[in-house]
Amino acid sequence: MKSILPRGTRYGLALLIPLTLAAAEPAHAQQSDFVVPNEIPAVPNPSVVGDPSANEVVSRVLAENKRRNERLQSYAVTRTYEIRTREGKLAAQTVVYMEYRAPDNKKFEKTSEKGSGFVRHMVFDRLMDSEGETASGKEHRDSALTSANYEFHLVGEEDIGTHHCFVLNVAPRRKDKYLFEGSVWIESHDFAVVKIAGHPAKKPSFWINRADFVREYQKVDEFWLPLRDETQVDVKIYGKRVLTIEHGPYVFPPEPQRGADQVN
Repeated sequence: MKSILPRGTRYGLALLIPLTLAAAEPAHAQQSDFVVPNEIPAVPNPSVVGDPSANEVVSRVLAENKRRNERLQSYAVTRTYEIRTREGKLAAQTVVYMEYRAPDNKKFEKTSEKGSGFVRHMVFDRLMDSEGETASGKEHRDSALTSANYEFHLVGEEDIGTHHCFVLNVAPRRKDKYLFEGSVWIESHDFAVVKIAGHPAKKPSFWINRADFVREYQKVDEFWLPLRDETQVDVKIYGKRVLTIEHGPYVFPPEPQRGADQVN
């Protein structure tokens, strides 16, 4: 089974929930491996054949994503991790330079830090350490966006900025802290993920009243890569905390190094 998300972006959105805010347990609302059964065939552009089904939209995304993944061999990006209070007061910030090489090799270099060292270590460092861990093993199977874990429903179309999108509702098949309930926006021309939003299917912790996440993507060159992550957590006693990750700018190596026909 293949992911409809680009290589290099495979980590779960619920890992963005600050684990150390009131010692909350993680809620692994993973969006990192949105897949459908292999037997679903690729279909023509739905704008040509009429109204598509959810499976037809996802199937087309798989095909287009495979083509893009063959070209996405490496890039570098600056990321800014922040946690703020509801009033906007900065609790912690870390800026990192991340280098990615296909298929899953990531190297992080911190360039600046401010605010609580405890939060930076227990939240930001843990997020970076976790990125490579959610693509395999039991957590991957429990949280992957497959037909075994989710039902997909095409509910309409919507514009996000200049992008016209198909909107899919994602419904978990069971109440599980590793799953989430929400929506996915698919760009109707490139068949790429533009936005994902939702909340854990099961309350992640006694201390957390609610947790909501949004991930937005941007088109950089021919690729669709993360633009911004935001997770809002309502914690008992402590109130709301907001974690954001800003992605960019992106830097690609010269074309010959990332071409699909590169000769090693």
